[in-house]
Amino acid sequence: MGRGPSIEGRKNAEDAKRAKVFTKLIREITVATRSGVADPAGNPRLRAAMDKALAANMTKDTIERAIKRGSGADGGADMQELRYEGYGPAGIALIIDCFTDNPTRTVADVRHALTRHGGNLGTSGSVAFQFTRCGELVFATRGDEAAEEKVLEAALEAGADDVVNEHGESTVLCAPEDFETVQQALSAAGLESEHAGVSMRPNNRVAVPEDAQETLATLLEKLDALDDVSEVYHNALLT
Repeated sequence: MGRGPSIEGRKNAEDAKRAKVFTKLIREITVATRSGVADPAGNPRLRAAMDKALAANMTKDTIERAIKRGSGADGGADMQELRYEGYGPAGIALIIDCFTDNPTRTVADVRHALTRHGGNLGTSGSVAFQFTRCGELVFATRGDEAAEEKVLEAALEAGADDVVNEHGESTVLCAPEDFETVQQALSAAGLESEHAGVSMRPNNRVAVPEDAQETLATLLEKLDALDDVSEVYHNALLT
């Protein structure tokens, strides 16, 4: 009779996954600090990155070290923010945001993942026109009409642009510059989001042929696993 993974093995896998998440968050905090000031009160992007880190149970000491790096200490000055555009299987549009101290390594890793899984790297601007930068706050309403109505009322009161209800979630959309105000208003209304941030939202979703779905899923997984990759946006209609 076969034995499943040991408790120690599962713990090691969980620790490795947690470390990878922390690596991405630390880089995000570092670059956010560089893009503004080291004080979150005067740097909304840094404050949002810190909120994500705290939600992932990162210690305040680790966050402070990342801010210190972003201020120019401990090699943080070498970190860069890069965006790559490309295509996945079946012509799916991809935007890949990265934080890196070695652009040569990063573009090689991204290109390798794309070419190995039915995609290719495009030029700057080749797919960005298919996306709109906006604030997004996602709430798990699970098809509950009363919950959806509560989110809608609070969102409109907060000055959001729209609310989209699909797949058991209510997604509040707003202008990037209004994101922080809307987020604070929804939080004050007692609503806790599953995910929140400024992202690149596709203008239209594209159905993926059945024979390309597994390859696309693998590609997205491989890109997300790269330490230098912070976010991957796509216009695939995933079911």
